[in-house]
Parts: sequence; structure tokens; C-alpha cells
Amino acid sequence: MKNGPATSTIHTMADVWDAYREELEGVEDQLRKNLDSNVALVNTVASHILSSGGKRLRPLLLLLCARVCGYSAKEHLVLGSLVEYIHTATLLHDDVVDDADLRRGRQTARKLWGNQISILVGDYLYSKAICQIVGFRNQAINEALSEACRKMAEGEVLQLYYNGNPLITETEYLRIVEHKTAGLIAAACRIGGIIGGAPADKEAVLFRFGQHLGIAFQVADDTLDYAANGDRLGKSLGQDLRQGKVTLPLLHLLHHCSDQDRQMIKDRMETRTLAEADLLRIISLMQEFGSISYAMERARTFVAAANRDLGGFEDSLPKRALSVVADYMVTRDR
Repeated sequence: MKNGPATSTIHTMADVWDAYREELEGVEDQLRKNLDSNVALVNTVASHILSSGGKRLRPLLLLLCARVCGYSAKEHLVLGSLVEYIHTATLLHDDVVDDADLRRGRQTARKLWGNQISILVGDYLYSKAICQIVGFRNQAINEALSEACRKMAEGEVLQLYYNGNPLITETEYLRIVEHKTAGLIAAACRIGGIIGGAPADKEAVLFRFGQHLGIAFQVADDTLDYAANGDRLGKSLGQDLRQGKVTLPLLHLLHHCSDQDRQMIKDRMETRTLAEADLLRIISLMQEFGSISYAMERARTFVAAANRDLGGFEDSLPKRALSVVADYMVTRDR
């Protein structure tokens, strides 16, 4: 981190990246260093997705939560890289489940090397992370990450169970999000507190902060799936609907649109066919009934809750950075 940036100079995510650039580069070094499989293809596939432009939000949050507790050592570099390995493993598996050909504008590993390789390299990254985490001999860290992995797996199964089901409730949707996305983010924040020596109550607060942040992140991400612009039409726009995923903006619309439009949406979900005209109609309906605004407002309520979670920590550069990261969950464009 650069020496002595004042708290007041942190206003945007660009400021956060700049203030903590050196430490995040240290995480990148660990990601590369620990890809040391004797099977060259494992390293090639893992490197492909690790170099595809991820934001490294989870390592960043682990770092900031450690720093807000007064931590000044370097263990967060390795731990941040291991959390990112676990996250990357879920992406490899997700792309297989979703039959995805593109991720972040690049061909997915499953498209380039096939489903079997993608699944197995994901398994490798999981096992690599667990093996190294055990080396820290810290039961609390072990528990945090093992619980996160369990919840992510359950979240994936829940999402598949409800896939194509327009009758899913908002509570059920948020349960999927809390398991599938918020679990690992919350674990990263908790681990920051653990290595920072936070008392149990502050550790729990950081975990709750991560939960709120993770839910906001996913709700906003699901809403952006319907944020139309010319560049995205016919490409990634509406991808969730094409895959039968019922997310918050669609849930809101299904409760407010006409019976005729509701049946049209259900038909498209059942057949997994979605013409551009259908998608534009659905987006128009979402704008008419305020579905996108509703979902983003729900995301903002979780950001507000996350910012309230930080109230018990002294003002500092990392606390300010955490607040900026929280706000970024609902101001980013992807």
C-alpha cells in the first residue's frame, strides 16, 4: 500500500485499487506461484481463467477486514490467493452447469478444453486451496472456508432445483444468493478478522458485513442482466432468463404484469427460447412496472446494512475503503 494516503482521498474504487495496488499485486504473485501442478494442462487451464480479468474482490475484502482490525503482517497475501482459487473453481464448475461459452468476453475453459477438464481443474483448485489452508493450522480459518464451500454447493443445488420455476418466492431467491455468492465473501471478511485478532463480536460483525455485501453484489449482478444497451443486445443480455434462472427483477415483473405477459414469460422459460423481440418486450415491461428499480433498491438496502455493520470500527483508511467497496456493489456496470 502507498504510504500515508488520507482517509478523505478514498472516494472511488479506482482510489481503493490505487491505495492497495502493491498488496493486490502480491496476491497475484501468490496466484501464479502456487500454480505448480506437475500436469501442465492443469496450469494452462487454471491460468486461462485466472487471467481473464477478475476483480479480486474477495482477496481485497480479506485484506481490508484484516487491516481494519489493525493487522499489519503478510499472511493475507496467501490466504487471499486461496480464497480466489476457491472462487475460480466455482466459476469453472458454473460454466459447465450453465453450458457457458463466454466469461468476461473470453471463451470459457469448457469451450476450449471441454467439460471434463473444466470440472477436474476446478476440483484441483479446490483441493489446492484446502491443502494450503490446512498448513496455517488455524481451526477458525478452516471452519470459515469449509462452511463457505458447503454453502456454495448447497446454493448451486438450490438454484438448479428452482431453475425454470416462476413460482419461486423472493425469500427463496435470497436464500440461494446468500448460499451461492454471499457465503464465500462473508468467509473472506471473517478470515480478515481472524488474522487481525478481532474479538468474537467484531469477527461476527465482519462476517455479517460480508453477507450483506455478497447479497447486494448478486442482486445487482442479476439486475444488470436486464440493463439494456446496444452493445449487449443479442449477446449476454438476458442470459439468466435464457438459462431458466428466475432472479429478482423477473420475480417482481411476474407479480405485476398481465396474465398474458406472464404466460409468455413462462413459455419462454420452459422452452429456453428467447428471441430478441421477446427480450426487448420483457425489458420494456420491467421498466414499465419498475422491476429493475425495485431490484436495485433492494440491493441498496443490503449495502446500507453493510455500511451500518462498519459503525463499530474506528475511522481509518481501510474502513473508508470498505465503505467504498460496499457502495461499488450497486454503482458498477458489470
